[in-house]
Amino acid sequence: MKLLFLAERFFPDLGGVSHSATRLVHSFLKLNMEVDVVVWSRFLPPGEIVKDLPEISQKNLNIYRVGLYKNWDLTMINTLNLLESLKQESDYNLIWGHYLFPAGFLAVWFGKLNKIKTVISARGNDVDRGIFPPGDFARLQWTLQQADLITSVSEDLAKKINLVSLRNDILVIKNAVNTEIFKPSLSEVEKLSLKQKLGIENDAIILGFSGELREKKGQTFLLQMFSKVREKYQNICLLIIGEVRNTQEAILQNYEVQFPEDYQHIIITGNLEESQKVAHYLQLCDLFLLPSIWEGLPNSLLEAMACECCCLASDAGGIPEVINHGLNGFIIPRQQLNFLADAVLEFIDLEQEIKYQISQEARKTILKDFSLETELLRLEKILF
Repeated sequence: MKLLFLAERFFPDLGGVSHSATRLVHSFLKLNMEVDVVVWSRFLPPGEIVKDLPEISQKNLNIYRVGLYKNWDLTMINTLNLLESLKQESDYNLIWGHYLFPAGFLAVWFGKLNKIKTVISARGNDVDRGIFPPGDFARLQWTLQQADLITSVSEDLAKKINLVSLRNDILVIKNAVNTEIFKPSLSEVEKLSLKQKLGIENDAIILGFSGELREKKGQTFLLQMFSKVREKYQNICLLIIGEVRNTQEAILQNYEVQFPEDYQHIIITGNLEESQKVAHYLQLCDLFLLPSIWEGLPNSLLEAMACECCCLASDAGGIPEVINHGLNGFIIPRQQLNFLADAVLEFIDLEQEIKYQISQEARKTILKDFSLETELLRLEKILF
């Protein structure tokens, strides 16, 4: 089977969409499919098309990167020209659009023009972004109604898709995590060494966040919480495993001015391309935090739970489909994120045995329902 895969982001790009797109493509390769990936790039000149070198891609995989114009209309036309040329070289059996816009829309449009079956994959806040201004509700609805198959990462997202499209055939294929990479693998000596490298005292309480920090992920609530918690516990740090989105750096700069002492206890690792490094940093965290306002089914949460982290997250999107409050983690309602500090303090005061039981149940949940093997079986059922 020959698959054309469209995505807005792909490795080594940042974010959950990139991670899930890369993971799915490698799953397709395991199913003996040939895959052509077309991905837009902010790092190429507008309109330029670059094919990755063979050593970067691999057998049965071609990756084409397209430079973005300032306007999506020019970008779409240029991308369609590329798709037409690729189609002349390959007979595609299926087109997969990863995220509803722009990839999902263009996948369905090109598929309809050329009578090729299409699958679109809803990942996170892509439905919400299309419903509300400046989103395009009509385009969102057309895309959902015209696709041959729709997959969703959560029941919550599937419910929204049903409301917009009136379709009842949405397939839920939840995100997955590599449990051989994301697992509790570090010894206490290795943890101590890593803490020293980061400048963290061995007995410090470590609150963690993983990914690209921005408002969607509750950046303001996270910073407000940290200052409040430090009023009681001075020997505590906030470990950002990743980086802050460029457009959100002003918020962090203002925080540094207002709370200079607290800011000194925030550690930002920067972008980490190696998953193993992310897993190592996660294992340092006493509590992993994800106070998101919008979500699909966050990869970062699954990775943290796989590493046996105790996790405290909002109830956004599909998070309640992963965390059973008090059993394998903790949930705080989005409407109460201003009380995040209270929830963190409550966790810190819990008995160590309870924390241990929660962390054990977290990994069991991932092994049971969110492993790569589980995702691969679900993909195989819909493709063959």
